[in-house]
Amino acid sequence: MNRRVYLDHNASTPVHPEVLEAMLPYFGERFGNPSSVHAFGREARDGVETAREQVAGFLRTGRDEIVFTSGGTESDNFAIKGVAAARGHGHIITSAIEHHAVLRTCQTLETQGFEATYVPVDGYGMVDPDDVKRALRPDTILVSLMHANSEVGTLQPVAAVGALTRERGIPFHVDAVQTFGKILVDVEGFGIDLLSFSGHKIYGPKGVAGLYIRKGTKLVAVQHGGEHERHRRAGTENVPGIVGLGRAVEIRGRDMEAEAPRLAALRDRLWQGISAVSHEVRLNGHPTRRLPGTCNVCFRHVESESIVLGLDLKGIGVSAGSACTSGNVEPSYVLVAMGVPVDWAMGSVRCSLGRSTTAEDIDYVIEAVVPLVARLRSLSPARV
Repeated sequence: MNRRVYLDHNASTPVHPEVLEAMLPYFGERFGNPSSVHAFGREARDGVETAREQVAGFLRTGRDEIVFTSGGTESDNFAIKGVAAARGHGHIITSAIEHHAVLRTCQTLETQGFEATYVPVDGYGMVDPDDVKRALRPDTILVSLMHANSEVGTLQPVAAVGALTRERGIPFHVDAVQTFGKILVDVEGFGIDLLSFSGHKIYGPKGVAGLYIRKGTKLVAVQHGGEHERHRRAGTENVPGIVGLGRAVEIRGRDMEAEAPRLAALRDRLWQGISAVSHEVRLNGHPTRRLPGTCNVCFRHVESESIVLGLDLKGIGVSAGSACTSGNVEPSYVLVAMGVPVDWAMGSVRCSLGRSTTAEDIDYVIEAVVPLVARLRSLSPARV
């Protein structure tokens, strides 16, 4: 039987046992609706508010600046559409490599009369703050920038961009779904007004996330119904999920600092092992300003899906680009924006490491991928 190695933590993570333990009572005896005034409801409300305190404490923000949502996509939509609706018209700046939750939201707003500028990235996938500065206009109402790209892991200069937006009084939204709970996110120091984060990227449950909204930031609700979260979101809260998110955040506060350098060392071991014995391979993303656990590699003249499927037969779980775009036969729009040639970009594989990844796992992946790529290349028409 093959060893099983999971290297797709940027797509999702297993729920931490301590998170599951915290959630279980809210599937059973603590089942009440947190909006109910009786004791059953108050028990559920206590769970929600404890989680809010845990998240606020981690981000060093006020409790009333945290809104729970159903996922990172809802958080991004709420931030961007909420600011746009509060202003009614204007110009938005974002980058060409944002998650589709941001890109498609901005494109939808363009059909409604808003204008958007998509600033480019360099060969490492990094935005130049001077490009953001040049794109600013008198009618700019929002700048939205991801903290780290999910495919290549490059960290964006959010502090420099935040300084620009704060100087001009423009709201600054950061999609931190891939960095929250993995590296330091300093909302005050980075000048962030709105911050999206998610539970299932940090060993919490799926279907729950959040949005930090700095006090005084003007935005309006985009959902309507039974109002919760201080009139900023409608719908009954996912109490077990919120409790799990709060506990997951608390655990990340305990474990994050020690885990990051361990993962970075394993990430580098993976790249060094592959590049030492394979030819025509390239590392995507910034060599140092990158998520600790993300290693995106291009194998020239090989289709990434063939590599993913071949590794799957060996018990190894990796992805071709982000989970949201896997299955797409087109080259990654992120790699295209970075200027990666198509014959390289089609062979992109992302390995994202997590808390359970070991050195033995990395060595097993290296031993599996090198002969697999050699065999696929021998069958490739591009090599004939």
